[in-house]
Amino acid sequence: MAEPAYVRIAGEYARRIRGGELPPGTQLPSYTEIAQENGVSDIVVRRALELLQSQGLVRSVRRRGVFVADRPNLVRVSPERQLEAAERSFQNESDQQIRVERDAERVSASSELAEALGIQAGEEVNHVVTRATENGRPISISDTYHPLDVADISGAAFLEETISDRMPTATHAEWLRTPPGDLVKTVHQRFISADKRVIMISDVSYPRDRYDAFVFRMTLK
Repeated sequence: MAEPAYVRIAGEYARRIRGGELPPGTQLPSYTEIAQENGVSDIVVRRALELLQSQGLVRSVRRRGVFVADRPNLVRVSPERQLEAAERSFQNESDQQIRVERDAERVSASSELAEALGIQAGEEVNHVVTRATENGRPISISDTYHPLDVADISGAAFLEETISDRMPTATHAEWLRTPPGDLVKTVHQRFISADKRVIMISDVSYPRDRYDAFVFRMTLK
């Protein structure tokens, strides 16, 4: 799925803010200047700045402009996060070295997995394990499953996320180096097509203190 312009622009400013290039109190360029620099409309710029504000990176001052926040927080925002590659998402959050590794294999769907994907038990599906580190410190691990005829989330029309603090699976605990008995922050995702077919599910684990907040953006019609 192509990365929307507003996500790209917000990501570029996020890296500059978290990397110290734009220190607290710095005023961002005007809507018009950002739009001209990136060849986009004011509407795109507005969405980018709204995303930065929801991440706690900037604050808007009436009749003055948009300024870098005094204490930027680390906030995970959906669904915009799903429109970026994992490498880019984590690099937007950090000025440290990010490394993302993926392992993919075909597996037979268990009865529980088959029910979740609406397929027959034993049917082959793709299983992708994604692991991320920040300066060598594990910060995320996910298990993603999707039918063989699904390549990515480009066919998804809806995203459902369930966020909870829970005991990690053994593999997630081992990767995150979670002490026995400690909880992790988990995000269970279901990507659903316009015809209500579940095309992908993913279970993501983070250290419990990784994010100050989780924000989910939705459109109300």
